[in-house]
Amino acid sequence: MLECRRRAAYLLGMTQTETAAPMRSASGYDLTPPTDSQRVALEADLSPEEKRVLLAHGTEAPFCGTLLHEKRAGVFCCRECGLPLFRSATKFESGTGWPSFNEPVDPAHVRAVRDETYGMVRVETRCARCDSHQGHVFPDGPPPTGLRYCINSVALSFVAEGAPLADPLGRGDGTA
Repeated sequence: MLECRRRAAYLLGMTQTETAAPMRSASGYDLTPPTDSQRVALEADLSPEEKRVLLAHGTEAPFCGTLLHEKRAGVFCCRECGLPLFRSATKFESGTGWPSFNEPVDPAHVRAVRDETYGMVRVETRCARCDSHQGHVFPDGPPPTGLRYCINSVALSFVAEGAPLADPLGRGDGTA
């Protein structure tokens, strides 16, 4: 219980200081936000449900997401801008009804934001490149991180290992 409280304090501490994201992550991805015209094009490609979750901070129903049972090797990317967010090797069955991961591809790819909606304090996760809502992170995950990134399937796209990443911004993101 004490360890869980320490992780919770750490998560909330992550949101206390807003710092400018690096323009390139340590893993080599361009984190420059989309321009206004690029954002319009990205959002035009989203379904109504994707817009509700990604842009209006909604939540899909539990146990209904298309990626909940995805087991193939690969990477889960932001559905809006294509930034790699989570590797399949970090995915685990949490029993919550949403895809769960214990760490991002690169810490700089996922932004933590304090969320006080619905009468509780949580940590919302957003894509660091396009700022789209992904889900929340909780301090009750498995080792080694003890974190559970609980992410909406509709906020992600899956790219099988070795396949080219979706690159809607033309940034040369490479392969999964």
